[in-house]
Amino acid sequence: MNAGKIKGKITVWMKAETKNELKESTFVDKEFMQLWAEIIPQTATLQRAAADTLLSSTTHKIKVRYGSGKLIKQDMWITFKGHRFDIKYILNPYFRNESLEVFVEEVIT
Repeated sequence: MNAGKIKGKITVWMKAETKNELKESTFVDKEFMQLWAEIIPQTATLQRAAADTLLSSTTHKIKVRYGSGKLIKQDMWITFKGHRFDIKYILNPYFRNESLEVFVEEVIT
């Protein structure tokens, strides 16, 4: 993996179970880890919907070192420079345990 291309620091988030004052289980957003990554844009689509609204779908590939990102799971999400990315799937190319490719979709609000 080319370390010179890993220039962005991403934050990985998860849902953590906590108890509220009534001893009920609730889930809160919790920062899981920060790590360096390479973010590569892949595709983007723009669609017209009802009432002249636009729907956008933008996907990216985020490459991280295997040792740093091996705890990332599909139910987590990533933030980078104020953008949120939902994880779609995670690949370990050729099962070499050198890097992980995390395929994500940008959440546009």
